[in-house]
Amino acid sequence: MEEKEEEKERQETQESASDSNETQQNAENAENASAEADSAQESDSVQPEGDAPAQEEKEQTPEEKIAALEKENAELKDQLLRRAADFDNYRKRTIKEKQDAYDYANTALLQDLLDSLDNLDRTVEAAEKANDAKSIADGVKIISSSLISMLETKYNLTAFGQAGEDFNPDMHEAIGSVQDEVEKPVLKEVYLKGYKLKDRVIRNAKVMVTMPKDK
Repeated sequence: MEEKEEEKERQETQESASDSNETQQNAENAENASAEADSAQESDSVQPEGDAPAQEEKEQTPEEKIAALEKENAELKDQLLRRAADFDNYRKRTIKEKQDAYDYANTALLQDLLDSLDNLDRTVEAAEKANDAKSIADGVKIISSSLISMLETKYNLTAFGQAGEDFNPDMHEAIGSVQDEVEKPVLKEVYLKGYKLKDRVIRNAKVMVTMPKDK
């Protein structure tokens, strides 16, 4: 009798433990399910920044496209006309500057010649009243010397050609010749002086040349 009661108590104890384990398992399963539901809800509530749909630009109508092209065409025509006008003004200004440079290129030289012209006028007036030809000649020599000095100093203009110099066909223009006892052609007489501007001959000297005698 006692054995039966002990067996019965063991069965009841096992059943009670089994029920307790089952209850604990059910509670854990419910807790896990609740956590998963909360995580899914949070995931749904947060949207990635890149997932926002980009707003598409409104497509232009054919009329709007034509109007935009006409506006652009008008702006380009305006720019072209402005540039053409600027270029025409530049061309005219350049032509005028070149013409002015050509017309007034000798202004400085002419200004420097005015003093010599004034002195020459005074000499002419004095010559009408003078009785001494030498004084007139001396005045002309002074004017000539002053003029030559100015041209040489300020404009690098130099005269050349003197009797006895060697004949140089690049500098001298022979207008006649004679033969004599010379080893090479030399200038016998200078009829008109030559002039150089710096190193360039601007007028050849007109000369008579003495040539070696034929042997």
